[in-house]
Amino acid sequence: MEFNTILQRIPQVASAKSIETQELTGGITNKNYKITADGESFVLRMGGNETKFLGIDRAVEYECSRLASQIGVAPDPVAFLAPEGFILARFISGKGMSAEEIGTEENIRRVLESMKAYHALEKFPGFFSPFRVAEEYAKTARSFNVQLPTKMDWFLEKSNEIEKAMYAREPLTLRPCHNDLLNGNFIDDGTRIRILDWEYAGMGDIFFDLGNFASQHEFNVEQDNILLYAYFGNPTDSQHAHLKLMKIMSDLREAMWAQVQRGVSQLDFDYRGYGEKYFERFESSTSGNDYLNWLRAV
Repeated sequence: MEFNTILQRIPQVASAKSIETQELTGGITNKNYKITADGESFVLRMGGNETKFLGIDRAVEYECSRLASQIGVAPDPVAFLAPEGFILARFISGKGMSAEEIGTEENIRRVLESMKAYHALEKFPGFFSPFRVAEEYAKTARSFNVQLPTKMDWFLEKSNEIEKAMYAREPLTLRPCHNDLLNGNFIDDGTRIRILDWEYAGMGDIFFDLGNFASQHEFNVEQDNILLYAYFGNPTDSQHAHLKLMKIMSDLREAMWAQVQRGVSQLDFDYRGYGEKYFERFESSTSGNDYLNWLRAV
């Protein structure tokens, strides 16, 4: 598909007298371009056809990011190109933050302010469960003849064990969630921390957002506690356990995502090595006494 033809389909860009484009590197799912049209900057996100196998619905992504942009958390999406599902959003000027920087007490609090703001929204379209995602990704990877780990059934049994423990006493209350809080998805605009990339957003469990954020930034016990106190004020043992178990599920989701990518992605990236790292983390986290205590406490 000719890039200029795509630009001609975007009203904000097509009529501009001067257009500059620059590819943004670092994505491991989509191609992203910064487009400056008559001095105004946007980002165009172009997902490949294969992203549908990851459970991504671009119309849902557009709507979730639009709702989150209204409360100042997400970039403002200004155009949606169907049928491809390409999204043009306003460029946010600010700086990325390293995992070390984001892991300070002040910045954990600032991230949670943004998180609480979209958790409090009334509704997102779409639904997300790390338990269903792990199962679906296993089926999808197999359909592309990906050689899954020999312990795959055991991984899914553990996932099932965590889900049963987590929702046995109280059913899940669904809230709008982002579900993909990787380090590269945060920008500090100087006032607040903005969050990019809403392609996995939907109604889900706030503990997955919290656990995913903590896991992706490799938080230690002290940082987990800062996060829990910042979010809940005075967290219960059950809330502690929810966070720890969802950190484990975040690792499994990441490992399974890599298995699908091994089958479908056209990008040059070591998905096998990426997945192995997360499988190892999942296995070691579910092997100790701490894990059994969390299952009981949850």
